[in-house]
Amino acid sequence: MKGMKLIKTISVSAAILSGFAMAAPAQTPRLTLLDGLAQGEWTLKERGSSEAGKKICLGNPEMLLQIQHSNMTCKRYVIENSPKKLRVSYKCGSAGHGVTEIKYESSTLVQIHSQGIRNNAPFSFSMEGRRTGSC
Repeated sequence: MKGMKLIKTISVSAAILSGFAMAAPAQTPRLTLLDGLAQGEWTLKERGSSEAGKKICLGNPEMLLQIQHSNMTCKRYVIENSPKKLRVSYKCGSAGHGVTEIKYESSTLVQIHSQGIRNNAPFSFSMEGRRTGSC
């Protein structure tokens, strides 16, 4: 009888605790590295390329996480999150997925490496992001 009472007590305690765990809303971690980037016009240039690069107006720095899947709603998983390095994995359903790593050099200079699958084709690139003016 004592064993049944103990099992019942443990079951009730587990149910209560799991209820608290389910009731707590999931919080998106603050992406510290992105908070330190200056807004404005940025030039994204493939490393080793002689081309001028692509200019973007950086309002929301999270756009740097999904360069190959821009304007898509994707699920993200933060792998590494520090003031100097950010690594994020993301999935965009049938459009593909990727992993992006951003290394912070200053508020106006970052190194970006990303690889994954877009529209059933692989991609991989390394580029420098540099603030080049206002927009």
